[in-house]
Amino acid sequence: MIHTLDLGFLGSEHTIAAYLVKTTAGPILFETGPHSTFPNLERELAKHDVQVSDIKHVFVTHIHFDHAGAAWALAKHGAKVYVHPFGARHLQNPEKLYNSAKRIYQDMMDTLWGKMEIIAPELIHETQHEEVFEVGGMQIKALHTPGHAVHHIAWQIGDAIITGDVAGVKINAGMIVPPCPPPDINIEDWLNSIAILRAAQPAAFYLTHFGKITNTEEHLDKLTFILKDWANWMRPHFEAGTEQAEIVPKFQAYVAEQLKAAGVTTEAELEKYEKANPSWMSVAGLMRYWKKRVA
Repeated sequence: MIHTLDLGFLGSEHTIAAYLVKTTAGPILFETGPHSTFPNLERELAKHDVQVSDIKHVFVTHIHFDHAGAAWALAKHGAKVYVHPFGARHLQNPEKLYNSAKRIYQDMMDTLWGKMEIIAPELIHETQHEEVFEVGGMQIKALHTPGHAVHHIAWQIGDAIITGDVAGVKINAGMIVPPCPPPDINIEDWLNSIAILRAAQPAAFYLTHFGKITNTEEHLDKLTFILKDWANWMRPHFEAGTEQAEIVPKFQAYVAEQLKAAGVTTEAELEKYEKANPSWMSVAGLMRYWKKRVA
């Protein structure tokens, strides 16, 4: 059984999740959330009679702070962290990753993400595509799924997949949206990764943002449509040389209308989407994508 742990990011429910699976060899964790929500993670684990020190295997989908920011804190207790080879060096030496984020978030860095410290190399496993692990009779298969990030892995457990960001963001009954932050957004790679998810024929997805999805085919169809839609919306703005600061409010309005049309009408729900997937980040990522694409 996969247990959803709501990390209560910025005081909001159903924004960032981690997932707990109990095995005969002890509990394993998928995603950690940022270090800023680590006390919430501890409380959520305690609801299942699990302490942080009980966890010896942590599987992260990628190294963005909302997914792996607290991995080092679990490694301090002896957990091995399973990550894409492209992300491993940033967990061993997070200074560049942290400083890059701090230039963006500045004084909000601690509030949003908290600390990020070194993980010893011997506690990091650089995971290959389709590599399979067995923990307490549970088989976990790695699916390299770039597009959102070059270092992205979706983790398959039986007929379920922990999807990270490759299957998008969906808060409660709302619309599916693709998180498109810089620097790695690649639409073609993402569509290929969606095909990998389809080929696995899962019965359920577990989204980091947020929760369990059972209509997986329909979900991927809608994700594919909106991913292409957002990229196509952005292209003429890039080609016209429009400044990013001018594009952001236009894109925010465009996305807000799409969300409202899909039934996301309350300010609280719109705010959750913005916390899970900031519109301005998608503008930056898609503009960078088109810059590389048409160069």
